[in-house]
Amino acid sequence: MNFNYYLPVNLVFGNKKVDEVGTITLKYGRKALLVTGKNSSKKTGLLDRVIEKLRESGIESVVFDKVEQNPLTTTAIIGAEFAKEEKCDVIVGVGGGSIMDCAKAIAFLACNDGDINEYIYGRKISDKALPIILIPTTCGTGSEGNGFAVLTNPENNDKKSLRTNSIIAKASIIDPECMMTMPKNILASVGFDALTHNMEAYLSKIGQPITEMMSTYSISLIGKYFERVYKDDTDMEAWEAMCLASTMGGMVIHLAGVTLPHGMEHPASGLRNLVHGKGLAALTPVVYEASIDSAPEKFAEISRRLGGKDEYDCVDRIQKLLQTINLNVRLSELGIKENDIEWMAENCMKVSAAGIANHPKLFTRTGIEELYYGAL
Repeated sequence: MNFNYYLPVNLVFGNKKVDEVGTITLKYGRKALLVTGKNSSKKTGLLDRVIEKLRESGIESVVFDKVEQNPLTTTAIIGAEFAKEEKCDVIVGVGGGSIMDCAKAIAFLACNDGDINEYIYGRKISDKALPIILIPTTCGTGSEGNGFAVLTNPENNDKKSLRTNSIIAKASIIDPECMMTMPKNILASVGFDALTHNMEAYLSKIGQPITEMMSTYSISLIGKYFERVYKDDTDMEAWEAMCLASTMGGMVIHLAGVTLPHGMEHPASGLRNLVHGKGLAALTPVVYEASIDSAPEKFAEISRRLGGKDEYDCVDRIQKLLQTINLNVRLSELGIKENDIEWMAENCMKVSAAGIANHPKLFTRTGIEELYYGAL
């Protein structure tokens, strides 16, 4: 048995922990760029709360609120220029996965010159970035627990991750109370993303004992608590469980990577700006149905942790969950057209080579096209 495990992330977990943002951030800087979205954190009052806690600790802050549903490389560039103009020395991301990913990219670009796409494709490397504090408001992407920043290049629709340990947060403040204002449709989407992260890390060919332990535990949490929190958004025990499972999902994919469902979803949402969790909901059952014979023991374990019996009812358990959370969708319902499939398959081979290689069953480009047709 040989493996490496290195993930230096500081998780500050618990209700009302967001009120510690000032004292935590003060360790890393005196002027913060607050990265957020256009609406949600403002409407809930969370943004004002964070600004006030920073002020109480003597930290000045400015707000960058231009981040999209699927953040663009160009938006990260604009944010980094703003951070440099304002002489910010720490980045605080407040929001869901898109916000956190863009915050990490801004922190990286504020310290590195050149085309970000060169870093995304590994043609250039750097270990420099401004210190980052993250406050997730959705329990889905797990971006608070890893060194990934998923970005879309608007010039060619490539959706791919910037991956470097330099953008692992200095502290991630995971406060379940910050999640409780999510509408049910967003909860469904992000919660399913968290499940797929853990399932894919467990199935990945480059998984290891520690990631298997964490991912299977997280799948069990989601299997037990997802429907509960969807039906009762006051269930704090369920919120805590989903937040923990989401964060660990981000941690395990940092080490074990993602597999084919994410690999195929990124071209779809890069091209048509899909809601990420909805794209995964359309693709995951189709991909898994075609993959069970490659790892029956692992699919059986996933099924059991979701309340099923064995590998043969694994996809059925996933589809039943999707029905319960009103996320049973097809790609065609999300705006994908038949004539998009050839481009998506080609782009998948380009941007998702690692996910294809990590998947327990190897699919050719033709096989990936067939899976897209199956999900249409």
